[in-house]
Amino acid sequence: MHAARGQASDYRLIGGKRYHIYGGFVRIFALHDEISDSPADPDSTVREIRVEDPSADLFTFLKTPLETAPRLPFFFEWDNLAALKISSYENWFRNQVHPNTRTNIRKAAKKGIVVRVEEFNDSLADGLVGLFNETPIRQGRRYGYYGWNLQEVRQEWATQLDQSFWVVAYYREEFVGFVKLIVSDGVARTSGTVARHTHRDKAPMNALLSECVKLCEAKQIPLLVYGKMVYGRKGETPLSEFKRHNGFEKIEVPRYFIPLSTLGRIGLRLGLHKNLIDIIPGPALRTVLRLRSKWYQVRKWRTA
Repeated sequence: MHAARGQASDYRLIGGKRYHIYGGFVRIFALHDEISDSPADPDSTVREIRVEDPSADLFTFLKTPLETAPRLPFFFEWDNLAALKISSYENWFRNQVHPNTRTNIRKAAKKGIVVRVEEFNDSLADGLVGLFNETPIRQGRRYGYYGWNLQEVRQEWATQLDQSFWVVAYYREEFVGFVKLIVSDGVARTSGTVARHTHRDKAPMNALLSECVKLCEAKQIPLLVYGKMVYGRKGETPLSEFKRHNGFEKIEVPRYFIPLSTLGRIGLRLGLHKNLIDIIPGPALRTVLRLRSKWYQVRKWRTA
């Protein structure tokens, strides 16, 4: 996934691939696109990272989501993905989605939502700028892309264009939502799934996902991945329910960790590689997230 400005992260280009760097005491390297760029030879990748950045402590990666059993001789922890197995659009529409989803797809068409597959260009980038700047708060937290200008959007999103399809929703020629699909080795993954709050009544996101399934069928792509089903100990969220209603299922996948330094080995043993959402008990975490959401809403109201 893209990491928006303001998050505690950094990027490095190593061996022609983009790495996401995060963590505090322990510096953790992960491929920016863990699914499309899954390392064929992890040992070679580790050597590249050590040469380019001796300060790296840990390298973490996933193998292709089709490999759900741990087969590599590295330390791993179970992670999860929201995955949709696609045989045909008709089967998805009739048998895999919730009845409310079918209703919403029909509603989107009746209300005038039009979805097209487009190439990334200046017009599309301009639409992204308007969409990102609609609101500073999304899903109960500060939205990292809020305030971005055209140059920043081009630099961040004009990537992997040879592997990407842009699925874009319009209402009366107004840019109201998009999904960027990145395809590699029979797997498509979403990178950006955003729709305008002001048009939620028209179900643009249901229409966008419907078009993504059609595209996957046409390109004979059997698996569509939409981030994670569950993030840390947050448990089920409205987004989880939305994914489930659209036919996505939770699949468990091994996340591997390779120490790159003595500090990395110690940090791995002590659990310093974990995020707070993986450590804080679920009820406490959900309380914190609710309070955070209310705080951001108050700030948004005061600055409106």
